[in-house]
Amino acid sequence: MNSNSNRTILVIGTLIAVALIALALVAVRGKPAAGAGLNGDFDLTGQPFAGKADAPVSVVVIEDFKCPVCKTFEETVAPGLKTNYVDTGKAKVYTLVWPFLSEVARLPVNDSKFAAQAAKCVYDQGGNDAFGSFKSILFRAQGDESTAWATKTRLKDLAGNVEGIDQGQFATCLDTDATAARVDADEKQVTDARVNSTPTVFVNGKQVLNGSGQGSYLLADVSATIDAASK
Repeated sequence: MNSNSNRTILVIGTLIAVALIALALVAVRGKPAAGAGLNGDFDLTGQPFAGKADAPVSVVVIEDFKCPVCKTFEETVAPGLKTNYVDTGKAKVYTLVWPFLSEVARLPVNDSKFAAQAAKCVYDQGGNDAFGSFKSILFRAQGDESTAWATKTRLKDLAGNVEGIDQGQFATCLDTDATAARVDADEKQVTDARVNSTPTVFVNGKQVLNGSGQGSYLLADVSATIDAASK
């Protein structure tokens, strides 16, 4: 093999190495390094929450009502947060809905967004308590994430189980997409914070991390973060 061939192989090898490095940089761009976490400077004005308004610590949970892991979070983690922090006045827990799963699954209708809109319609009528009730109902009724189960018809049926909600007013709110712009604004807040999965949990604007510096929604990690923020 002559020197020209060797130089050609060397150049090709160098180009391949550069390309691989570039691909690696693209893959990690926008993702925080382990231990850094995300910053969530969210505008929480008019967002539903559980707890006392003057609670010193603010917890924000990013969820999609179609997300099965979010359902698990609500069933296994949220009760512990309620007992230890919400009911004791140590923290208030906001729900910020990011309706993305329908788009990811390329469903014929965006029922993730319909569910988010419906929740805001309920909140507008009944406040935090009604929202919390409807959220629980939605997660109990959750269907497969690959199917469009949260249709407007189904959401109207589910809202009928929320005490004190005028069903005619709710139906008009949902049918006219009256809360759609606010849902879009919430989605922009979440994407601007570079959140890429649900549930994602923030405490006083900082993402909850585990001992390895990775994002976590487990009760032990959320609790430890709240405790640290309370000192």
